[in-house]
Amino acid sequence: MSIRIPKGLPALSALETEGVMVMDEESTVYQHHRPLRVGLLNLMPDKINTEIQFARLLGATPLQVELTLVKITNHAPKNTPAEHLASFYHDWSDIKDQKFDGFIVTGAPIEMLPFEHVSYWDELTRIFRWTQTNVHSSLNICWGAQAAMHYFHGMPKYALDEKAFGVFRHHGLKTDSPYLKGFSDDFNIPVSRWTEMRHTDIPSDSGLCVLIDSPDTGLCLLNDPKHHALHFFNHIEYDSHTLADEYFRDRDAGRGIRLPRNYFPDDCDTRSPRNQWRSHAHLLFANWITQIFQTAPADPGRIGNDRVFPPAVEMKHVETHAPSSLQGPAVQRIEMASSS
Repeated sequence: MSIRIPKGLPALSALETEGVMVMDEESTVYQHHRPLRVGLLNLMPDKINTEIQFARLLGATPLQVELTLVKITNHAPKNTPAEHLASFYHDWSDIKDQKFDGFIVTGAPIEMLPFEHVSYWDELTRIFRWTQTNVHSSLNICWGAQAAMHYFHGMPKYALDEKAFGVFRHHGLKTDSPYLKGFSDDFNIPVSRWTEMRHTDIPSDSGLCVLIDSPDTGLCLLNDPKHHALHFFNHIEYDSHTLADEYFRDRDAGRGIRLPRNYFPDDCDTRSPRNQWRSHAHLLFANWITQIFQTAPADPGRIGNDRVFPPAVEMKHVETHAPSSLQGPAVQRIEMASSS
């Protein structure tokens, strides 16, 4: 139907050009059901493009969504103008007393760092715990998904011998899941990460259900009913050219990046890539929003009131299992690129 975004957000012109119905904060709401409130904790360096990517998918769903942009308190990202952050973002500490129907935690380019070494890890764990009482349903993306799985289930991450980078075939494993309604049996999803989590580390009593995986890149989407969350390890929200932008950025910086697999036509990086995942991205977000609409309390003040919060699993001594080829300079490269 439409998405309500902060007045003046740069995403407005891009979304209107694509035919997404957009309203700003001052527009009058003309529907019987209240708008669904969705928060976006944006940890990505390119915040403006990330805003567009998620707003595009949320705005194409059948229901009206009100988007709130959130950032880590007292963390000053280096790649986004301070004026943009001041105009459109809320510190988490300023909105933590509010209730949200949905909450998204994005990826972040810090995956080679142990979780507990991330400068804002303490606040992020407070946010994850807060989602259990103030959020009806969470959607954690890429590093955000790994961080949530580590916090809630104690799962470690493992460094890959080379970056999982490209567009890979995936399979839906639970066709009866409401989150996979309308999905094909197999489909393409962009992947861009240096680390992975593994099936064998899923605790037997966790209640986690694997919804999507790939024979090439492993786990992709898990349903976590105990924590009212979905954990998505890849980047179905990416634009057609996002992988290309990452590739040319790293190549030009001399980081030795390989050509993204199954992405450029005939593996020719001078040709425009074809988007092979757009329809399933819209399906996933439409299914998530529809599920929220069907299950969230009509009174947002009741969100989380009847929950018993499962304790987090403490894994303070678990570190990233990095092969020697990814220690030293590789870790330094990630840290240099990690300013969100």
